[in-house]
Amino acid sequence: MANKKVTIYTDGACSGNPGKGGWGAILIYGDAVKEISGGEDNTTNNRMELKAVIEGLKALKSPCDVEIYSDSAYVVNAFTQKWIDGWQKKNWKTAGNTSVKNVDLWKELLSLMQNHKVVFKKVKGHSDDELNERCDALAKAYYLG
Repeated sequence: MANKKVTIYTDGACSGNPGKGGWGAILIYGDAVKEISGGEDNTTNNRMELKAVIEGLKALKSPCDVEIYSDSAYVVNAFTQKWIDGWQKKNWKTAGNTSVKNVDLWKELLSLMQNHKVVFKKVKGHSDDELNERCDALAKAYYLG
């Protein structure tokens, strides 16, 4: 049986960096749409971008073919430009030999991806992409009230 095809839009936001941050994700399977969001009080924008993807994948109940849309070059390029492979080969060091930030979240994301076939796609942020804008609103709602 073929895997379910799921689309996940994600976004993270922060008020201050570090500061109070939020994340939002929209999961789409056929006609079903589910919105999830959350946040943390002392975090960074990049952590919230990663958390949105992680929580989106955690919401899946069975192995899926997943397209993840994000406006975060940090998240998308880590996979499309194979940064993550280099970081792992170098024991979580960057090309400049500094420690990769957010290793805890990168490891959690990689673990979650083992259950799914995941493709990352870059969305231009704040460019009237309706689902990206909705994720941004979900993320900001955590700290804007």
